[in-house]
Amino acid sequence: MNHESNIKIRVLLAIIPGINHLRDARLMHGISLLISAILLATIFYLKRQIIMDCLYADSISLWSAAILFFLLCIFVWATAIIDALKPGLHKVKTPSNRGAFQYAIKRFTANRLAMVSAYLLFILFIVAFLAPILAPYDPHMIKDVVTTRYLPPGLDHFFGTDALGRDLFSRALFGARISLSIGVLSVLISMSLGTVYGAIAGFTGGVIDNILMRFVDIIMAFPIFFLMLLLVGIFDAGIIMLILILGFTSWPGTARYIRGEILSLKERGFIESARAIGLPAHLIIWRHLIPNALSPVLVSAALMVGGMITAEAGLSFLGIGIRPPIPSWGNMISAGQDAVFTGWWIAFFPGLLLTITILCLNLLADGLRDALDTKTLMRKYI
Repeated sequence: MNHESNIKIRVLLAIIPGINHLRDARLMHGISLLISAILLATIFYLKRQIIMDCLYADSISLWSAAILFFLLCIFVWATAIIDALKPGLHKVKTPSNRGAFQYAIKRFTANRLAMVSAYLLFILFIVAFLAPILAPYDPHMIKDVVTTRYLPPGLDHFFGTDALGRDLFSRALFGARISLSIGVLSVLISMSLGTVYGAIAGFTGGVIDNILMRFVDIIMAFPIFFLMLLLVGIFDAGIIMLILILGFTSWPGTARYIRGEILSLKERGFIESARAIGLPAHLIIWRHLIPNALSPVLVSAALMVGGMITAEAGLSFLGIGIRPPIPSWGNMISAGQDAVFTGWWIAFFPGLLLTITILCLNLLADGLRDALDTKTLMRKYI
């Protein structure tokens, strides 16, 4: 069979993503693509009317869910077609040309717990942001409270119902959107501010460094959780405000760590060379110092996302975070504390999702720490 005929066959087989990968003995890629394609096709068949309604909805939340669904479909089928047009490239191995980044990826993918955690987190994020499409019920819908309250988990309600007869599975999906969004966005704010602040303090040194770090010491002198309680009590605890409060109260630790890394890096030879050729200070910081100090920051970020989700859950549990009827894992757990024996499932399933998420983030952070370990990479390449 000539090359052109083989390409045509592979393109035809790409209609079912994963088949070409299975033919090439790439089992993990093939199974992942095949399962993804089957799930996406099933969702579109069962929820096609909801997807189209979301696509033309005025709400950004509904519109973004539909766009994300179509982007996932494009990604899966595009990956299958691109691999079909370029057969055999995956077999080309160049270990001698493998750099530190590729070696770190290899070390991370070899860590099974980290990979399983990454897959679970990816699925959780996708399911959360497709909640308007996947949720079987409106999370705010209240029917006949007398007949629908405290229904146990079953085929009609996978996670049961709460005291108002609302479907807990739908509320858990929408609650995941809130909790995960708050965790990720607040960490982005915290990491961005802390990285820039710490880099400026470490690079400039002297009086400016002392002033900046004394300000950090003042902030860190306050117990962070009680500082959050104070700010949430002063300001209205909406979703945006809660993200800002969590982000702007948790950056000092990152700033201090980055400053220490910059103080070490700026004495290295490549920084002296950059200064010698007249490279401006801001370019030295952005192009050389921050990229070389980011590896431990990524590990810290994975841990901080779990901490932020837990903080949001704690605030919502106390009734000063995300307030009902907007669902979040924290206020769902809080709603179940009065029905531990009559409706154990109300707090159990949100708590289980929260526990799984935190555990996966911790295992992911451990995998990143091992993969990005500087001493291991130096032993490999020096």
